[in-house]
Amino acid sequence: MFRTILVTASLLVPGLTHAQSGPAGERVEVNGMQMYYEVSGEGDPLIVLHGAYMNIPSMGAIIPKLAESHKVYALELQGHGRTTDIDRPITYPNLADDVAAFMDKVGIGKADIFGYSMGAAAGLQLAIRHPEKVDKLAAASVSYDAEGWQPEFKAFIPQMTVDMFVGMPFAEDHRKLSADPDGFPALVEKLIALEHEQMAWEEDVKALKTPVLIITGDADVTTLEHSVAMFRLLGGGVMGDMGKPLPASRLAVMPATSHTAIIGQPDLLHAFIEPFLKDETPTGMFE
Repeated sequence: MFRTILVTASLLVPGLTHAQSGPAGERVEVNGMQMYYEVSGEGDPLIVLHGAYMNIPSMGAIIPKLAESHKVYALELQGHGRTTDIDRPITYPNLADDVAAFMDKVGIGKADIFGYSMGAAAGLQLAIRHPEKVDKLAAASVSYDAEGWQPEFKAFIPQMTVDMFVGMPFAEDHRKLSADPDGFPALVEKLIALEHEQMAWEEDVKALKTPVLIITGDADVTTLEHSVAMFRLLGGGVMGDMGKPLPASRLAVMPATSHTAIIGQPDLLHAFIEPFLKDETPTGMFE
């Protein structure tokens, strides 16, 4: 769940910049901010949550693919894209509460959630804090404990500074979209602070009743062992073909895939997410 420098690469991939065209956006007041969102497609509601330093267009082609069979509500979170910032830290519980408040404002009682990186952790906290609002959660590059990050990333966090980010290409992207073009350094400060947020959600994850699809790259910022441990907390990792239904949660590992390469593979992402949301499972020999 690399929410800072690794995200820069995904924003440099052709086709993932803010120049993409898309549905007309709307704004709604949420917890003191003006939250920007776009609606596309028809069907059951599906809320899409982006990663840190990202926005709706930088999520790329996965949004229109999901909109082929769902009514997609793509959100821009606090201080990101066209959503205004407020005098409040960016934390996962805060982001989760913002999504819950958004759902109340636009009249969504319950929805599926797809989140990537920071958005995946926000989606996990939404399922923990507001389980009545989440049908299923597809979480790409998610951790439930900071100890699950790769050692290289844990060692890098204390070295992060605002100056590392103000010259990055996505800083200009922020200036073009944001209602506060000069507010990027303040956003960086909040996102660096987010990297230091204590994450120890094991008991909360174990208690979840919400089905979760964990999507990870085999070279992600989260270790494979951590993703497997999370899957087991959710009841996964058991043997099939023994006459019992498979667990509701699932684990998908994307091969030859780093953290920033996840969102750039919309076809593979969609092939994992869509059957999960539709409760489709492969048929075994004994069925």
